[in-house]
Amino acid sequence: MIRELIEAPSVSATDPALDMGNRAVVERLAGWAEDLGFHVSLTPVDEAKGKYNLVASMGPPGDGLVLAGHADTVPYDQTRWRHDPFKLTEANGKLYGLGTSDMKSFLALAVEAARDMPLGKLRKPLVILATADEETGMSGAKALAASGRAPGRYAVIGEPTGLRPVRMHKGIMMHAVRIQGRSGHSSDPSLGVSALEAMHRVIAALLAWRDEIQGAHWNGLFSVPFPTLNLGHIHGGDNPNRICGDCELQLDLRPLPGMSLQMLRDTLHERVQAAVAGDDVSVQFEALFDGIPAMETAADSAVVHVAETLTGRTAEAVAFATEAPYFGQLGMETIVLGPGDIAQAHQPDEYLSMDRLQPTVQLLRKLIQRFCLT
Repeated sequence: MIRELIEAPSVSATDPALDMGNRAVVERLAGWAEDLGFHVSLTPVDEAKGKYNLVASMGPPGDGLVLAGHADTVPYDQTRWRHDPFKLTEANGKLYGLGTSDMKSFLALAVEAARDMPLGKLRKPLVILATADEETGMSGAKALAASGRAPGRYAVIGEPTGLRPVRMHKGIMMHAVRIQGRSGHSSDPSLGVSALEAMHRVIAALLAWRDEIQGAHWNGLFSVPFPTLNLGHIHGGDNPNRICGDCELQLDLRPLPGMSLQMLRDTLHERVQAAVAGDDVSVQFEALFDGIPAMETAADSAVVHVAETLTGRTAEAVAFATEAPYFGQLGMETIVLGPGDIAQAHQPDEYLSMDRLQPTVQLLRKLIQRFCLT
């Protein structure tokens, strides 16, 4: 099953020339689930591009367990891969291929875990969920949230965590700030208004704001225990003998759980506008993507407690983002727990260690037993 999923390309990319659908992946999953007796539905997320969410469910109505993953991958650089990214290669106790760790393998392992369970005796529903387009805009998870219908009460998202349960992650927002001044000959400053000098004041204001939010927000469960604000890209002007007429800054902000993306956006706008008040410049803001909220599942949630008991590990916090906040909007209690390693995600020669396969299947079977059978 892993081999077939890897051999079905489903790259998500912001570049339309690289972007692909995921229908071949979800149709394979649908066939395997139907063979086990699951009721399967495919819902188009972007039918023109062939992107679909899959929901495969079995058991009586109720608050059951969802085993969830995304059916797409990131793009790849062919020149940096030693193995064919779309062919599963077994070597040195590892399975190489695009999506082995992040995270097609988990979907196959979820099907395998269900295979030998007494599915006819389910007391709560078991659901296998595969979403579209996680790697670019999370449109599959957003569509699920917009439907208002939770497929279950508890969810396990099989992102690569090394089989360690995760109950918290940071959010992400990326914005561009554009300042328009007036160009002119550099020999006389009165002939123009420097957008670059105005941006200098904006940067100082943003760094001061960063100090404020890092002083006000702290969570020791994260390896970087404070929100981060990175000024990642700047460009302005076109020649040293011209007053800079326009300048753009792009930034990345990673909030902790409990920090509102909308409040952060509002404050960003206020701080930038205040920094250039009195300057003869105009300011434009652009969200480079919609942003992903931070996620936190309560430490006393049943799914957290059971996962900690089964793995022998206290639930952790990570910096990377997942679809969990959108599940949370539906009232689902969610953990992130999968066999891959985040160090392998988005890397050339991505691999999954074969010694993770059976432990993952056994762990998922115990979760199914706990939440769906007993």
